[in-house]
Amino acid sequence: MLHVRSIWNGAISFGLVSIPIKLVNATESHSISFRQIHLEDGGRIRYRKVCELEEREVSSPEIGKAYEDADGSMIPITDEDLASLPIPTARTIEIVAFVPADRIDPLQMDTAYYLAANGVPAAKPYTLLREALKRSQKVAIAKFALRGRERLGMLRVVDDVIAMHGLLWPDEIRTPESVAPDSSVTVRDKELDLADALMDTLGEVDLNELHDDYREAVEELIAAKVSGERLPAAPSAEKGGGKVIDLMAALESSVRQAKVARGEADAGADADADVKPLRKGPARKASPKPASGKKPPAKKAAAKKTAATKKTAADATKKTATKKAPAKKSPPRKRASA
Repeated sequence: MLHVRSIWNGAISFGLVSIPIKLVNATESHSISFRQIHLEDGGRIRYRKVCELEEREVSSPEIGKAYEDADGSMIPITDEDLASLPIPTARTIEIVAFVPADRIDPLQMDTAYYLAANGVPAAKPYTLLREALKRSQKVAIAKFALRGRERLGMLRVVDDVIAMHGLLWPDEIRTPESVAPDSSVTVRDKELDLADALMDTLGEVDLNELHDDYREAVEELIAAKVSGERLPAAPSAEKGGGKVIDLMAALESSVRQAKVARGEADAGADADADVKPLRKGPARKASPKPASGKKPPAKKAAAKKTAATKKTAADATKKTATKKAPAKKSPPRKRASA
């Protein structure tokens, strides 16, 4: 870490033990930053620091800090004023307690730093604190002052280095009131079973294998513009967004797709073996099968049905003809002459 510039020099106060340390940033941002430009001519847009009273631009050495009072008046505050505050954490990371790591709410976690031993005399007490933290399996809660205000911190061991996470004060964490969904919503056991199956199928991941796809896409876009090549095409958006979906069907499909992605099953029968398909209506009764277990040939069944239909139609035609036929009249008899 010799090439990393320290941002703060001080000491860790561990009871009566003082450990000189240097504070360096433990994280860095790889996000791509953009500049604002004038669309008409591409000119750079810059922000200038202008004094409201003199209406002129001022340089950094001319700029100080002040507190704005309720009536709008400015109360100047100098760096010397802040350095002379009667607090022990001005140049000291003061350890106040040791607690189990699970006592720290992840919502409180803020910026991370590495604490480097500052000089040879600091090596022994630094190592002592590091090994004590390892053996206790606890983290240290500390208070320190940085950038004009007192902060809360958590010290833990990362490999062979003591790291410190800045912590938000408890009153800086907002309560999650009215954020949760309506409490009247219920989840069925079958839905939970499918969610568990999906979690098990997705399994774990090595965080070192994850990377920023968005940043890589922006880098490719910039490279294409510089070289004058064709810009990469955006993937086609899936249709059907915003529609209400069947939760059970979505869970079942997710489990199948996750298994296929992990090579555990094909898209067909293997995935369906563990997850039964969702029935969207009442189950239909199966038609009884012949005793032999074989279905009658379709042609014979159709022939029988056609013959029965023809017979019925012939009988109906015969009855109709009998009913409508007029009765035959017998010829009139001749009278005998006298």
